[in-house]
Amino acid sequence: MADGTITISASLLDLITDLVSAAREQQSSARDKHDRVPASENALVQAGTERELILQHLAAAFRQAVIRASGERPVRLLAPWPNGHRWAAGLSHDLDIVEWWPLFTGLRLTELIRHRDPGRILGTLGAAAGAIFGDPVLKGIITLLEQEARVGVRSTWFILCGTPTLATFAAGDLTWNPEGHRGRSIYQKVMAAGHEIGLHGSFETSSRPGAFAEQRTRLARLTGTAAVGIRQHFVKLRPGTTHLEMAAAGFEYDATMGFSDRNGFRLGVADVVPSWIDARQKAEGPDLLPFAWMDRTLSKYSGVEDPQAWIADGLDLAARCRDAEGAWAGIWHPNLVPPLGFPGAPEAYAALLEGLARDRPWFATHAEICAWRRARRSARAVAIDPAGGVAAESTAPPGQGLRLESITGAPLESVGASA
Repeated sequence: MADGTITISASLLDLITDLVSAAREQQSSARDKHDRVPASENALVQAGTERELILQHLAAAFRQAVIRASGERPVRLLAPWPNGHRWAAGLSHDLDIVEWWPLFTGLRLTELIRHRDPGRILGTLGAAAGAIFGDPVLKGIITLLEQEARVGVRSTWFILCGTPTLATFAAGDLTWNPEGHRGRSIYQKVMAAGHEIGLHGSFETSSRPGAFAEQRTRLARLTGTAAVGIRQHFVKLRPGTTHLEMAAAGFEYDATMGFSDRNGFRLGVADVVPSWIDARQKAEGPDLLPFAWMDRTLSKYSGVEDPQAWIADGLDLAARCRDAEGAWAGIWHPNLVPPLGFPGAPEAYAALLEGLARDRPWFATHAEICAWRRARRSARAVAIDPAGGVAAESTAPPGQGLRLESITGAPLESVGASA
């Protein structure tokens, strides 16, 4: 570093690219039983640092180096998020179960027996008996929507949209008819509350060309709007290869790049980043919004059945995102209700919402977070006026809230729209 100059080594840039693209995973031929790249192939997991925001720590160090190198020169920074917020939170829901709920209760009871949890077994049996003539899945979704409305959250719902068969049912993939009245009722309630709907890509999207586009078109017919975002069911994708197929089908962002068997930061960042295709050595494909936390990770893979422990883990990761001024993305499955084997889960979700809200994130849908970050990436300084003010422009439409600020965070000039 010298006066007015910052030097970054090529090796550091290569490391950043490798981490944010999950290059080792793209190069790996290893597969687990669900045909996914195992977490053990991830460079951060191998180093034991998957819960650290490595790349955002590097970015913060670079920012401080710029400030030190500037001397007496004015420094302008882009505000991290709109309307004075210093971090963002995006909540999402994968709609995996709609019909045949007693079958899933039976599967969950088997899991609880394996985990030797008699209290939750009894609680589940009692709740299931009380709901036997009702629709606990729909009731749980209505409760969830009410909880989010109280906190001012608009979330993103990823919807499976393929044709179920006995084979897909047995595999835990497609289990319900997206054209059925139950599914349509859920879409209507979700959209009426102002939430986003994206596609939850079924297993066949990983193996059959054209499946992404077919399912996106089918979902658009049901909802009246084309989904811009996608997340793969079971987190089933091959980094790089699957992302190119998503882009070809018209998706603008992917929300799959988290771990299935642990919570943490698969790309070393809590932010929206471009897809980097290692085989082509270039940025191509949809933007990536990696999730950091999923409700079922601890219970399914670690046998931790206390929902409040799941929430504590989620809030710990959220605090790391807050401190790095990043975007925390979390998954809560709407079927986590007592009759389906999850006593105490709805109350835990309310605690998660309240815990997040205390630190004033920008609550937004995944599409909004991605669109805002793209607009922020496009900002460029174009002139300095005689008084030392900076004129900046971006491709963002008016009203996006892009602002410059001082090194202390004081708001300064607004960013205009480029011609």
